[in-house]
Amino acid sequence: MVYGRTMRPTLLPRLPNGRTGDPALLVEAPGLGLSVLFDCGDLSALSPRQLLRVAVLGLSHAHMDHWADVDRLLRVRIGQAARLDVLGPPGTAARLHHRLLSYTWNLVDRIAAELVIEATEIGASGPVARRRFRLRSGFAEEALPVAPAPDGVAWRSGPLSIRAALLDHGTPCLGFLLEEASHANICAAGLTAAGLPAGPWLAGLKAAIAAGLPDDHPVPVFARPAEAAGAPCRPLGALRGLVRITPGQRIGYLTDLGDTPANRAAAVALVSGADTLFVEAPFPATEAARAADRHHLTTIAAGEIARAAGVKRVEPFHISPRHAGEEARLLAEVAAAAGLPVPKPGGPNALHADPAAPPA
Repeated sequence: MVYGRTMRPTLLPRLPNGRTGDPALLVEAPGLGLSVLFDCGDLSALSPRQLLRVAVLGLSHAHMDHWADVDRLLRVRIGQAARLDVLGPPGTAARLHHRLLSYTWNLVDRIAAELVIEATEIGASGPVARRRFRLRSGFAEEALPVAPAPDGVAWRSGPLSIRAALLDHGTPCLGFLLEEASHANICAAGLTAAGLPAGPWLAGLKAAIAAGLPDDHPVPVFARPAEAAGAPCRPLGALRGLVRITPGQRIGYLTDLGDTPANRAAAVALVSGADTLFVEAPFPATEAARAADRHHLTTIAAGEIARAAGVKRVEPFHISPRHAGEEARLLAEVAAAAGLPVPKPGGPNALHADPAAPPA
């Protein structure tokens, strides 16, 4: 059965500051109405609308170029009913609390919409502490129970999940893997052959298959939402052939780690088989001593980690400002060590405009 063209990716990653600016990776999931953000040193390239869609911030560590603009992320949420999850290494909740308490909140009783922030600290064996902060309490700290992380998953929302690994940058630093559950793809030709309409009923078909329901489960078939009530049903078993299950996307994020055997092993285990790996490459191979002194990777080390992990695509970033004019050379060094195609300068989705914003 032919399913047509390869399905369009549902996770859209971009480097808001390109490959040489402050580290930040925004991964948009338009179909879910949310985004995932890794690091937030400078978020000035992102619109308020983009910032409001961020459901979770993964903080690698608290050096200024990774953390300084968290206030911008929080500012747009004041007055909005919202929740923000924050994942970070040990000490993250205290740092976040200090930032929140640096402001005066004496007027929060006038703000009807509640803002809730939940911070999870992740150590070598998984989550080690959780804290909640609510706008209505002036962001007083609330301790939360630490739940075990099944299969290493530190955060989950619908089909998305995030795993983390503790790395060493002279200070604890997290690497992340964003995973999407498998896709259910509909065969358009199969619909036509069966005389069935395309329409919102297909979401119910996909959900029934994802839930593992039995073949006799009735699936309503309708072309428009207004037809849902009283729509004729077909058994799930007769419709399974219309759906093909394919793996979801996997996006790795590794930055600020020294080139040590322990770091390499942890990083490779975390991002093994990722579709795309965003990995720091601050220094060329000729500056290995400088990279080691600063607990960073060279281009060769970044490429070798990508190769060992068997990733399908590598996207270097966090290139040192010392080499801002040498981006093409550093990208070529990473690609050669990884055995992968040379990435494009500027980074994926280098156009930083908000695709949902109206034209100027």
